[in-house]
Amino acid sequence: MPATVEADPTGPGGPGGPVDVVGLGESMVTFLPSRPGRLADVPSFTRTIGGAESNVACALAAAGHTVKWISRVGADGFGDHLVEAIGAYGVDTSAVRRDADGRPTGIYFRTATDRSTTAHEVAYYRAGSAASAMSPETMDRADLFSGRVLHLSGITAALSGDCLALMRELSERRAGRPLLSFDVNHRPALWRDDSGPRELLDLARGADLVFVGDDEAAQLWDLHSPEAIREALPEPAVLVVKAGADGATAFVRDPATDTGTDTVTSVPALAVDVVAPVGAGDAFAAGFLSATLRDLPTAARLRHGHLMAAAVLTDAGDVCVPPARAHADRLAALDDAAWGTLRLGPGWTSGAEEPGQRQEAVPTS
Repeated sequence: MPATVEADPTGPGGPGGPVDVVGLGESMVTFLPSRPGRLADVPSFTRTIGGAESNVACALAAAGHTVKWISRVGADGFGDHLVEAIGAYGVDTSAVRRDADGRPTGIYFRTATDRSTTAHEVAYYRAGSAASAMSPETMDRADLFSGRVLHLSGITAALSGDCLALMRELSERRAGRPLLSFDVNHRPALWRDDSGPRELLDLARGADLVFVGDDEAAQLWDLHSPEAIREALPEPAVLVVKAGADGATAFVRDPATDTGTDTVTSVPALAVDVVAPVGAGDAFAAGFLSATLRDLPTAARLRHGHLMAAAVLTDAGDVCVPPARAHADRLAALDDAAWGTLRLGPGWTSGAEEPGQRQEAVPTS
């Protein structure tokens, strides 16, 4: 598959044309703490939504793309809330199915700390959820292949044996499959055995575009450099290795040659005043996919990934309102020196200052 998404002559989302992106995966009702501290000490929570693929879908829709989210939810109030909240971002939820066998919508509670720290707590209530019943038999292939891009994550593979079978089927290279985007998204606690590293590696090898964190690759496969990760994953046309605050590196194979030679591009991350250190990976994927759909150069794709990640890091929830496209394009076009001095704070997505200055909330009065 090429590193770019083929243009749709009928127009994205237009009559007879596919949507830009289809995202498949579980979304849950998320309860955010009212203050920092252990879950045992938090007195109250705010209800919102969260799920890797739906986070990407919402961010892309808010950025102006046509997006469909496919999943299963319970025939319950939490399922109603999910479908309504995700649809409010402009995401097409018409292919979401309600479970008729009493399986509930998943929910989870989390602390306000960074997921990578030992202080971070997450309490999942998703075992036996409606989404865990997704399988090759319960999901419609026409819906799944109705976009220019199909975005998946490794979380779905860990939900159940049926979900894993569905993911294996979708990762098979076949005629008519859209560009397959896969975010490894390793969640050790979700796997029921020690098969996660092998399964996630196989799924990544079947994708056209792969996102993986350097910390994930070290934990999963004992790989400790972008080059080592690329050597283990030679099949995807595009491999993006994320290194948190140290930036990201993209390996892009030229589809016009059979030499296996990559163009390697690295872009440093931005300085950010973090409000909540959760959701940056999903947001980065959304920014990179948005720029890919627009056929921007690789460096711009990485910068748009960093900008979208900064938008969610400077907001309290897992999903945020992205900057206006013109604003993001101006920042992505900064020279290297200005990009290196840019610092983004809460509210930066609502306005713009001169390049190189600190980007913060801009008064509207």
